[in-house]
Amino acid sequence: MSETLAKPATDTAPEVLYEVSDGIATLTLNRPDRMNAISGPMLAKLSADLLKANADPKVRVVVITGAGRAFCVGLDLVDATQGSGIGSQTDRVSVDLDLRNTPPTILFAMDKPTICALNGSAAGYGLDTALGCDIRIMGESAKLAVAFTKRGIVPESGGTWLLPRLLGWSKAAELIFTGRTLLAPESLAIGLVSEVVPDGEVLARAMAMAAEIAANAPLAVQCSKRLMRMGMEETFNDHVHHVYLQLLQLFRTQDFKEGMVSFLEKRPADFKGR
Repeated sequence: MSETLAKPATDTAPEVLYEVSDGIATLTLNRPDRMNAISGPMLAKLSADLLKANADPKVRVVVITGAGRAFCVGLDLVDATQGSGIGSQTDRVSVDLDLRNTPPTILFAMDKPTICALNGSAAGYGLDTALGCDIRIMGESAKLAVAFTKRGIVPESGGTWLLPRLLGWSKAAELIFTGRTLLAPESLAIGLVSEVVPDGEVLARAMAMAAEIAANAPLAVQCSKRLMRMGMEETFNDHVHHVYLQLLQLFRTQDFKEGMVSFLEKRPADFKGR
């Protein structure tokens, strides 16, 4: 059985639920009756919530999951084929949308660590959203559908950039060109997810990992993520200089002093993010 923080959606329920507890922001895609297919309002709410979490000093880690039995099956094709929604002939998203403020670009630019709790299957936009997270934890019955070319489109939300970097060119080309659907064991074997756990334990495992991350010095975690992102495009010599500059800043923080003192006193550190 899939798990969720959400209550059954109603006509007035937010399409993305947002909750912060113990330094962890949990964002839940909340259209379980549509298997969390992406609508225009959901897209806008997800973008706004990601930006809010990244700007909130109380948030140290972000977990994204879905309500019901799926994580996200992609854009809402029912709405699109009926002449409304994203991708329909009446939709002006392709000319009006500012791509700098959409979930894929926001996820990529975020300094806060992100974990995708794949409580169920992901396809299309949902798959790209999962790939945009730093860490993915997958339920044992979930599937990852790289089915873009089977629908006459491309991985439109980061997949063509992310998959070759995650898997290498050959494997990424195989998956994208064939439009294959992956089961959990293969997803784990090729490194597309970090862990596969029983379906009912996905969110709990993601929250446990988030708590482990949140216990560390948040400025150091965020600097590490920023440097990893920069390092993907830099030479080694350029990168080590950027690392050194970040390190000089961290040496001046209270968290650095707390890390050293707590180590010497053999106690858990109490980091404040300062």
